[in-house]
Amino acid sequence: MEQKKQNFLLPIIVMIFLFGMISFVTNLASPMGDILKYQFQVPNWMGTLGVFANFIAYAIMGYPSGNMLQKLGYKKTALIAVAVGFIGVGIQTLSGSVESFGVYLLGAFIAGFSMCLLNTVVNPMLNKLGGGGNKGNQLIQTGGAFNSLCGTSVIILTGLLIPQGIRNAQISNVFPLMFAALAIFAFAFVVILMTKIPENEPQSVRKEEGASKYSPLSFRHFVLGTVAIFVYVGIEVGIPNLLQKWLQNPDLNVLGAGVNAEAIAGSVAATYWLLMLFGRLAGGMLGSKVSAKSMLTVVSGAGLLLTLAAMFLPSATMVSMPVFNGAEGVSMVSVPVNAVMLVLTGLCTSIMWGGIFNLAVEGLGKYTEKASGIFMVMVCGGGILPLIQNGVVDVTGNYLLSYWVVVIALVYLLYYALVGSKNVNTEIPVE
Repeated sequence: MEQKKQNFLLPIIVMIFLFGMISFVTNLASPMGDILKYQFQVPNWMGTLGVFANFIAYAIMGYPSGNMLQKLGYKKTALIAVAVGFIGVGIQTLSGSVESFGVYLLGAFIAGFSMCLLNTVVNPMLNKLGGGGNKGNQLIQTGGAFNSLCGTSVIILTGLLIPQGIRNAQISNVFPLMFAALAIFAFAFVVILMTKIPENEPQSVRKEEGASKYSPLSFRHFVLGTVAIFVYVGIEVGIPNLLQKWLQNPDLNVLGAGVNAEAIAGSVAATYWLLMLFGRLAGGMLGSKVSAKSMLTVVSGAGLLLTLAAMFLPSATMVSMPVFNGAEGVSMVSVPVNAVMLVLTGLCTSIMWGGIFNLAVEGLGKYTEKASGIFMVMVCGGGILPLIQNGVVDVTGNYLLSYWVVVIALVYLLYYALVGSKNVNTEIPVE
């Protein structure tokens, strides 16, 4: 048994490493959009098209990625995902040389395919390597923590790479991050290629399953759960996306004169992702003691209150917050109280995915695998809701007003936790 654990150590490390790459590449799209907005002089909603392209790939590739995993296995699917990611990031890097917004969007779209495939592989793979149960959940939580850590670092690093101001930034400023991502993908490809990864044994498809008149969509609580995942990912991405744009906007001068607005704004947004890391660690410890329904109810309600507070508190009220302020290192900087409220929502969004997933697949039995593929499709909400938010900013000129989109989404999550998550289709056979 000890030998088995030792053999699986390298695959576990590789999968956790790839878990981090998902967040690194995905979160890079948001600050890249801010740079492109000024480089190509496009409105807010167009600056968010990179995020949209990245996430809309899930809608196209989500379900097929599950079939690919079933047919090709973990290793081949992971290798394809890493290769596609290398191509996607490479095209985004090329867009800086040819100065083409369209080329950048193409690269973001291709990178989105990679992120979808990686998501499909790493979650079940870590669970399998851990033997399922509590150990499998622990590995997934560890991967989630590393995911948050990478998401935090890329936002901070992007802010540090554009000290001359967001208005004068170019894609070439973030080339170091792009090259780092390319190197990581290349390294991961070699490691996976040389690593023996355990695969599932081929399973024959039962005829009675194919003839079944039911599907995951026959369950009301699952259908409502897919909507919940859609709005949740939109909330998770939209909150820090608009927060960073608001704080670093040179026309608004929210943080005042004489500060490195890009570095501070990036650090504030990164703190949101850092709190998600802490929240996921706490969620992993509390998961066996508190029900998913109770957890989702509490964090949805708390997130709703924090967002409303951010919208209605006076922006002139400044509070001190520790941030990474460029060459000065970590220091206390004055930021609007609204920003602090939005940062704190990271503790709430951190554990929503697990809660929604658990509630949505409860009682699905043999339909759970197909349900997972549908869930992956609905991740596209991470590109659509922020696009709507940025459209609100373009129309109204008010960043905080755009958070009504988040408020409506959080109200739905609260409804789902309290009412929509109940399985009312218990008569459907699931064995």
